[in-house]
Amino acid sequence: MLVLLIFSATVHAQVQYIDIEWTELIPADDLAVLLNPPDFLFEIEDQVENDNMNALKDIIPIDEKTKRYQQALESTRVVETFDGKSIRLPGFIVPLETDEKQRVIQFFIVPYFGACLNMPPPPPNQIIFVKSSVGIEVTSLYDAFWFEGTLSIDTTDSLLGKSAYSLRLNKAYLYED
Repeated sequence: MLVLLIFSATVHAQVQYIDIEWTELIPADDLAVLLNPPDFLFEIEDQVENDNMNALKDIIPIDEKTKRYQQALESTRVVETFDGKSIRLPGFIVPLETDEKQRVIQFFIVPYFGACLNMPPPPPNQIIFVKSSVGIEVTSLYDAFWFEGTLSIDTTDSLLGKSAYSLRLNKAYLYED
């Protein structure tokens, strides 16, 4: 009888998610570099010909600060303590695949709208891959969502970007303060 009660209590326990900030997913030394970008980046206008990663590699002045910044932009280094943790974080959806009902079933979660389209894009350790059998109805890519699930360290490549984490999604819902 005791075994049955313990099992019953375990089954009904709710998952406790820890709220995390996007910056917590970046190793501290990479974050310090990304928060102090090279000055020439501020001179590049959004959505012009040289507003992309390939152009950036061609125009980067050769100095140690810029080299280190480029490394941080492409970093797949992660914070190991988040592996297997039940987390909740806000973000935006970058659709990768939809089902026959136009629900998004594979996507990246990114920290800000248009993240995979603007320069510089977030580094892979700021992009999370999700594959969902249920899918999410997305009426506008401008909508932010809360995502709850189990985070894993797992690299995924796509034409739209590269992620260093994946999330086994339990719940997604529109972001509200």
